[in-house]
Amino acid sequence: MRQRIMVAGVAMLLALSGGLLLGVGGIDAADKAPAGKVEAAKGSRAILKTKFGDMEVVFFPDKAPKHVENFMALAKSGFYNGTIFHRVIPGFMIQGGDPNTKDPNKQETYGQGGPSQRLKAEFNDISHKRGILSMARTSDPNSAGSQFFIVVKDSNFLDGQYTAFGEVVKGMDVADKIVSAPRNNRDLPAERIELTILVVE
Repeated sequence: MRQRIMVAGVAMLLALSGGLLLGVGGIDAADKAPAGKVEAAKGSRAILKTKFGDMEVVFFPDKAPKHVENFMALAKSGFYNGTIFHRVIPGFMIQGGDPNTKDPNKQETYGQGGPSQRLKAEFNDISHKRGILSMARTSDPNSAGSQFFIVVKDSNFLDGQYTAFGEVVKGMDVADKIVSAPRNNRDLPAERIELTILVVE
């Protein structure tokens, strides 16, 4: 039984390694940060608008200041508007934020795009529970750019491996609709689920 669970876990990691989320650079329990109580920072929020409804996000600048700053700057500039959720995995997460996804004719490049700047990891004690907003990256911990994911089911195996920097406080039912959308064998939704992000300060 234990071996079956382990194999299933490895299979999920391998399934995700094709894009910016989970470059399978070994998840070692010794590298994990302890799960701490998440305290939402007061101030700026973001509204992620989709055809299924809105998700409201609060940020944790005390835990991941550069990631929050980067996300907010990109959102304010309109960078995310017209991008789609290009990877949805039921029981795990939804991923978006790739500027390549603005072009419906270049699906082969989805998951590879981002801004010119890269962020250094800001691993912290926020556990990847349902609703957490975190940054996608390659196997290099310091490669995050614009792509992000929202956890739809507690995934603490990501703790200490990906930078959690916000949390959905309203609209997780929208995330549930997105993650349940029909998808192809690359986890790309069959219909475009476009995103517009509004910053509320």
